[in-house]
Amino acid sequence: MSDEFLDRWESYLGRARGLHRARLVVKMWSWSAVVGSSRLLKRLFDLLVGGSMLLLSAPVWGAFFVAIRLDSPGPVFFKQTRVGRRGKLFLLYKFRTMYVDAERRKAELSAKNETGGVIFKMKDDPRITRVGKLLRRSSLDELPQLLNVLKGDMSVVGPRPPVPAEVVQYTPAERRRLDAEPGLTCIWQVSGRSNIPFEGQVRLDVQYIETRSFWRDVWILLKTVPAVLLGRGAY
Repeated sequence: MSDEFLDRWESYLGRARGLHRARLVVKMWSWSAVVGSSRLLKRLFDLLVGGSMLLLSAPVWGAFFVAIRLDSPGPVFFKQTRVGRRGKLFLLYKFRTMYVDAERRKAELSAKNETGGVIFKMKDDPRITRVGKLLRRSSLDELPQLLNVLKGDMSVVGPRPPVPAEVVQYTPAERRRLDAEPGLTCIWQVSGRSNIPFEGQVRLDVQYIETRSFWRDVWILLKTVPAVLLGRGAY
């Protein structure tokens, strides 16, 4: 081969490598732009829907305040550390539905767990108050989490936020639930709620994360209304 041919070949390879790098940069920038715009749209959706829901539900908060205080001693609101996107810890708000010694009594009832996996659930949990049963069946105990949505801790739609004690038991595959912001409602809550075993909840959460979109969030939110009204799988 002549030196002239080798020089031309090296020049061609250099241009090809440069073009390949440029394409990679464009692809990475395009992907970042798509993901960034998607997250911005989701955040705007959360602020609009979350703010509207908070204003619409505000009149009933006073009634819940009185009912909870009259039903059992203790605070009206329940605060608990939960795990959000990529392991970020935050303080979740709920209306209190259990007696104040509920956490202490949980160990005594561990053998009666009805969901399997790392989540503890009982249909007739003796730790739940009378008002608490009504709030849980209608999911109205979750209303204070609208504050978490407005703060940016949560989204309107997304996997439900677990407690740290559950997350430390997750397998690597189950940790994929933490790849998205936790939500007020999720795909398995409109598909059977607590009747779905833990493994099924994980599968549906991961499926949601891999296929999520603006219109899918709207669909899940609309499906949440009849799911809440019918109360199937809620306990």
